[in-house]
Amino acid sequence: MSDLSPAVTPHDAPHDPTPRELGFSMPAEWAEHAATWMSWPADDDLWFGHLSGVRAEFAGLVRTVARFEPLHLLVRDEESETDARARLEGADVTYHRVPLDDVWVRDNGPIFVRRAQSGGSGDLALTDWQFNSWGGKFHWENDNRVPEYVAAQLGTQRWAQPFVLEGGGLEVNGLGVGLTTRSCFLTDTRNPGLTEEGYAALLADTLGVRKLLWLDGGLENDHTDGHIDTITRFTDERTIVTSVERDPEDPNHAVMANNLADLRAMTDQDGQPFRIVELPLPANYLEGAEGRLPPTYANFYIGNGFVVVPQYGDPNDARALEVLTPLFPGREVIGLSSRAIIEGGGSFHCVTQQQPTGTPWQQEG
Repeated sequence: MSDLSPAVTPHDAPHDPTPRELGFSMPAEWAEHAATWMSWPADDDLWFGHLSGVRAEFAGLVRTVARFEPLHLLVRDEESETDARARLEGADVTYHRVPLDDVWVRDNGPIFVRRAQSGGSGDLALTDWQFNSWGGKFHWENDNRVPEYVAAQLGTQRWAQPFVLEGGGLEVNGLGVGLTTRSCFLTDTRNPGLTEEGYAALLADTLGVRKLLWLDGGLENDHTDGHIDTITRFTDERTIVTSVERDPEDPNHAVMANNLADLRAMTDQDGQPFRIVELPLPANYLEGAEGRLPPTYANFYIGNGFVVVPQYGDPNDARALEVLTPLFPGREVIGLSSRAIIEGGGSFHCVTQQQPTGTPWQQEG
């Protein structure tokens, strides 16, 4: 770990084995889930007056996910829980009263790791990263406590890390390959001094990422600084779908074109080229309270037997479903409205976190 900045101290000491040393790694999203975790929207100011519409879309998303797998919903107060229960009546949802700042559980929640065992789904644990609201952009103190709560609820091992890392900033194929963006990971408001080599070593130790691939940037005015899950996703071990912008006058055009070219030159864990599939961005320019919004179809969520894809009332909505459906054989690809949710800057993948199947495990001693 000599390539880590001297200002950053690795968490794991010799007497505290890393997840990698104990055989744990982060499964791909399409691996079987035990449950999905979400948080209920509560603050109208954070949603710029759109809370009612956001909650209606959240209800549609929660009901859809809950048809396929158990769903745990974090609610921050009595009003939130009352509202959620009324909108979700009849849905199979487990409620948790937890102090929250916002809903982006992909970024502030745990990242689960699993150790394979013969004859079963294996042992389940989680990693707990620091969350600072994408470099201090909003309040985050309550959200940063969510992984500890989840670990306690499940009775599973929690590896607490001193480093900032958001789940939406990393894609994995489950065979040791990870994808991320320089525009996000290398900001000086996350882990100052942590280099590409440092991240590669860190993610190998904690999440089993043996080969970390880098794209340059994400969408214009994305407050996450360009999370990979807003532009480029694995759909299976060797297939990558990536966003493209056809209009050469659009600021997203050149960045997406460069990403596409870089992806075509990349190889997987075995040195083989990936299958690259182009996914259009929404055609319409959307403006929100803080300028241009970053709508994208790449922010889909993969669950047990389904994929939910954000829709925006856009001419490219149907085309996005046409592109994605053949990439998920055996899963129902479902388009749901995210026009209100995108006012907060994210969509379905940003507000979900999968819990893989596995037996909760705790390190002895």
